[in-house]
Amino acid sequence: MSITDIVERGWNAVGAGEFDTLVADYVEEMTFIMPGQADHLEGRQAFRAVLNGLGEMLPPGFEITGLRQLEGENEVVSIVEWKSEKVAGSQLSVLFKFEGDKIYEERWFVDTVQWTEAF
Repeated sequence: MSITDIVERGWNAVGAGEFDTLVADYVEEMTFIMPGQADHLEGRQAFRAVLNGLGEMLPPGFEITGLRQLEGENEVVSIVEWKSEKVAGSQLSVLFKFEGDKIYEERWFVDTVQWTEAF
């Protein structure tokens, strides 16, 4: 299985609400850097706990309308096309860094002004 396949499996798990399946692909000491790059979580348990409130972290009516992956050496970038109640369409990117077949860092790149206005 390629690292792109692992990222795809993760997006599918998020869409299905299967968060335990998602976090199984992360190392215990993983880091999650949230939109705006100022806030981050350390550790798989903290990441898993925050997933329970995922709906509150996303803009109302958030929907992924397109998804593609770009694979590099030990990393994958997801280009996510999305919309919400207040945003007709936009894109964001997520960088996944790998150690072997496990993710050790997930970093979101979002237009933070647009993201904030989407709430």
